[in-house]
Amino acid sequence: MEFANVILEKQDKIGVLTINRPKALNALNKDTLLDIKAAVALVQEDPEIDVLVITGSGDKSFVAGADITYMLEMTALEGREFGILGSSIFRQIETMSKPVIAAINGFCLGGGCELAMSCDFRISSDKGKFGQPEVGLGVTPGFGGTQRLPRIVGTGMAAELLYSGDVIDAAEALRIGLVNHVVPAGELMDFVMGLAKKIASRGQISVRLCKKAMYEGVQVDIDRGLTIEADIFGVCFATEEQKEGMKAFVEKRKAVFTGK
Repeated sequence: MEFANVILEKQDKIGVLTINRPKALNALNKDTLLDIKAAVALVQEDPEIDVLVITGSGDKSFVAGADITYMLEMTALEGREFGILGSSIFRQIETMSKPVIAAINGFCLGGGCELAMSCDFRISSDKGKFGQPEVGLGVTPGFGGTQRLPRIVGTGMAAELLYSGDVIDAAEALRIGLVNHVVPAGELMDFVMGLAKKIASRGQISVRLCKKAMYEGVQVDIDRGLTIEADIFGVCFATEEQKEGMKAFVEKRKAVFTGK
């Protein structure tokens, strides 16, 4: 399927979704958001894709933010509707059963940072720039930034970034836990694809059940979370994947998973 504002490719068992508006630094307008929504739905339903990588085209920007020119004349109602649209699509990414990695190749600001935070984790090049600079534009983050940022880096650091609108570099993003790794710009996609292929080589039922247990568990108290984990752990023993994985370990060979 062809899209106007994104590119969706498959490499082995990895889907690569590239936001493709380089002249606008990959800024998000309504059409781009709808393209992301459609592409993510395709990835979710594609049995040949086990892991999704999201990145930006060019060498300057992952996503520089929501498109300010597009938002300039919005009414309060239109702004709310745009926020709900973006939030719903980023929630679609966050809740999809397959792992999602953000490969951040430059500016990751505003809506771009919110997109990255909806992924399971983030890998940045040493050119990455991060922030929620919306207060400098007279608005708040609208696609989940006030909700995900404190969950990832803690309320104190999130408050400083949200209230000041400051932009931080990749090293600082790594220090506060916003990204998992920082690599040289020329090595970013090789690093991310290597990690994605490692995840894709594991038992995919168990990978997806790990994601389910983790995200459901962090929303409840620890006792309920442990019950969720026990229930999901038990489900694993009804799969061929568990039988093969444990048998391969005992036989000292590499497991061959079939997704069953």
